Amino acid sequence: MEQGLSLLAEAQTVVEANGQGDLLAEAHRLQGELLLRQAIPDATQAEACFQQALTVARRQRAKSWELRAATSLARLLRKQGKIDEARTTLSVTYNWFTEGFDTADLKDAKALLDELREN
Repeated sequence: MEQGLSLLAEAQTVVEANGQGDLLAEAHRLQGELLLRQAIPDATQAEACFQQALTVARRQRAKSWELRAATSLARLLRKQGKIDEARTTLSVTYNWFTEGFDTADLKDAKALLDELREN
């Protein structure tokens, strides 16, 4: 896990330096996911990574990256018992979409929203 986080940090530096900012939101999201998979998960840092991913994706108007970040953040919030916040976070992005509901990311987001609505 530590090696993955280190490689991801390097990749983020390269992405920023080479002007490939379109991948930056996903890099932040992946960093958050790795932080949650450590032997001792760092939920605080993971949440910060997901929030950063959302900020970057929204600034870039990259709705697919935004959806992934919102889904990851909503999962973390649900795990923390923040059901309403999780539902709101994901709904804001999910409701923007008008097509593509057969894609894996939208199916995943819809399934999570359905779970959140049941609580």
